[in-house]
Amino acid sequence: MKTTRLIAVCLILATITSTTLAQQDQTTGLTGQTKNYISTGMPILLVAPDAVSSGIGDVGAASNPDIYSSHWNNAKFAFIDGDFSIGTTYTPWLRNLNVADMNLLYLGAYKRINNNSTVAASLTYFSLGEIQMTDAEGQSRGTMNPNEFAFDLTYAMKLNEELSLGASGRLINSDLTNGQQVSDGSGYVSTKPATSVAADLGIYWQHPIDKTQELAAGAFFSNMGAKLSYSDDDTKKEFLPTNLRIGTRYTNHIDASNSISLLLDLNKLLVPTPPVTVGDSTYSKYYRNMTEYYNTGVMRGAIQSFYDAPGGFSEELREIQISVGGEYWYKQTLAARVGYFYESATKGGRQYITFGVGLRYNLLQFDFSYLAPTTSFSSNPLSNTIRISLTINFKSKKNTPNS
Repeated sequence: MKTTRLIAVCLILATITSTTLAQQDQTTGLTGQTKNYISTGMPILLVAPDAVSSGIGDVGAASNPDIYSSHWNNAKFAFIDGDFSIGTTYTPWLRNLNVADMNLLYLGAYKRINNNSTVAASLTYFSLGEIQMTDAEGQSRGTMNPNEFAFDLTYAMKLNEELSLGASGRLINSDLTNGQQVSDGSGYVSTKPATSVAADLGIYWQHPIDKTQELAAGAFFSNMGAKLSYSDDDTKKEFLPTNLRIGTRYTNHIDASNSISLLLDLNKLLVPTPPVTVGDSTYSKYYRNMTEYYNTGVMRGAIQSFYDAPGGFSEELREIQISVGGEYWYKQTLAARVGYFYESATKGGRQYITFGVGLRYNLLQFDFSYLAPTTSFSSNPLSNTIRISLTINFKSKKNTPNS
């Protein structure tokens, strides 16, 4: 097995079979604050699936409705400008580590029912490629093809000319081991695919200030569902990445040829903060706290995620991710995008700038985005990666920008 592939798989399997104690003791070296990352099962559900929003810093709660609204805010579908559309995106994974066959694929479609209602569906598929497994003695344990997918259906409706609601149901499957036995440090344990169902709820508001300016806002609760279990040990189920995203957008159509949008999103996981080990040299208190952590229910966990950080209110604020972006359209044909994503160094440290371009020609729209990290203390599997989206818009009512 290639070293880079081994690293990638081990990082994923670590969330299934054990918790890394040392991680909770480390400090960032920047602020002296304890690292306390929030981990979940199937974090791929939080990754931007498209090259539009990923070009503007992963902003999407109130961006203009498009085919990828299932991920960002399903309520936007009610205001989408068109009758029927299909879109797909290809995202390479770990290209910085020269891994060739790991990728994220997304396929979505929507259909307008009437002037007030729209239905949509999407499929997210994450492949980790083919992996040759070996044991501690180097003996082959066979080949596996780990993968994850999520399929969802959405319904969105207008409440009035400025406000809409959306609801989605999602089927989730995470098969990271193909039933292989995995070492947990004390022996091998049997594993299984983890399955779950989840729901998304969104609200979206857009208001024309005048003939050339528009203001929009949105809130989106996603991945609210049952925990994931990767083995018969149901005492260590993983939380889904239940998430709250709120955002706003300001658009100015400068003239017939030029328009610009400015966007802001705030994002927070509705998952309990794990306990820390500082001052607990025997880890006895830590293990007691972890048992309580795993026993926390989904709804209780979502509520206490607003106040349970060991570092108090200041740590709760550090759990909020910030995305800002801007997009410019020329003659509703050519787009240029830029954005920035910030996450506290104590909560993962993802900090990066993004760039994107878009081209619309007749029914087709092509979008490209690029992610460049701005820090050296945190790696990103999408660093220096180009994402590509293709959208086919049928029977569009009018040709408007996507943000």
